[in-house]
Amino acid sequence: MALETGSAHAGRLLREWRERRNLSQLRLASASAISARHLSFVETGRARASRTMLLHLAERLDLPLRERNRLLLAAGYAPAYGERSLDDDEMRAVREALERLLAAHEPYPAVVVDRGWSLVLANAAVAFLTDGVDPELLEPPANALRATLHPHGLAPRILNFAEWSAHLLHRLRRELEATGDPALEALFEELRGYPGVRADPLPADGAAPAQVVLPLHLRHGHRRLSFFATVTTFGTPADVTLAELSVEAFYPADAATAAVLRTGAASGGG
Repeated sequence: MALETGSAHAGRLLREWRERRNLSQLRLASASAISARHLSFVETGRARASRTMLLHLAERLDLPLRERNRLLLAAGYAPAYGERSLDDDEMRAVREALERLLAAHEPYPAVVVDRGWSLVLANAAVAFLTDGVDPELLEPPANALRATLHPHGLAPRILNFAEWSAHLLHRLRRELEATGDPALEALFEELRGYPGVRADPLPADGAAPAQVVLPLHLRHGHRRLSFFATVTTFGTPADVTLAELSVEAFYPADAATAAVLRTGAASGGG
């Protein structure tokens, strides 16, 4: 069997991403202002695309930065985007900004997770969520989804577990479709096998008519806490690590929950 050349390897990746995005050669070529014939030659390895063209096509395909680098490397080009640890000096300002954001959100819980849902940073109020979670699930690198849905994790305290697990797996499925990351696929298959986890969305007619967001209902001691969540990402990342970070912030969905969180923060505990 002949070894795959750089052009053929890059062309194969390009075709896989085009098909993943449900685009025909004609549609992608038209959106990229090149001929369908030339795109066909690039995908089959008969023509070697320039670095500029590959980045242009990657932009049209909305490839994650990590996958853009992979496409360039497959074609024999240098990566276009750096990948730095948050502990690097160049990322100090970013880390400090994230830490300030998390601290400012207290007394409400907030975390920073990466593309694989590994916990990167968390504020003190996350203790309201992790209370009772098996310590092994919180050992670095802790996975936020695993700690939430595992039967030894947060799952026993989630009062609307079917709804919340369906919501999380729907998000994970969308991220898997967008990135093609095999690690996310493995995580999805693991999570869907946990007791009580719903992999499919619940019927819309089961939602309360006045409900505007899906709340997380959580048992905390003898109390019922209710949260809704927001997700924040960086708008113009030029670094792979930064592009893959998201801030998951929880807000009280009712006055009673807000009061419990403020009282807990004032007393220094949950």
